[in-house]
Amino acid sequence: MSNQLTIIAKIWAKTEKRELVKTELLKLIDITKAEKGCINYDLHQDNENENLFLFYENWESRELWQEHMNNKHLVEYMKATDGAVEEFSLHEMTAIG
Repeated sequence: MSNQLTIIAKIWAKTEKRELVKTELLKLIDITKAEKGCINYDLHQDNENENLFLFYENWESRELWQEHMNNKHLVEYMKATDGAVEEFSLHEMTAIG
């Protein structure tokens, strides 16, 4: 049985802050992909609602993902986008098929 963890993170930006949020999300990609345990870290933007961004992530383990969540670049992202995000949801998932 695999310990691999899949993360689905949805970020709804405020309309007037969409480009700011997008820019800050893009900054996370390369640094996160270089982190220990990161299998993939893919950012998507919804085709019908440009304010909706989605990260599809796979990590070798929940522990390594939690290390990622405590990294400095995520703290910096949170500061930079304070007040710019309308809604955020995060789902920890396990592949079953």
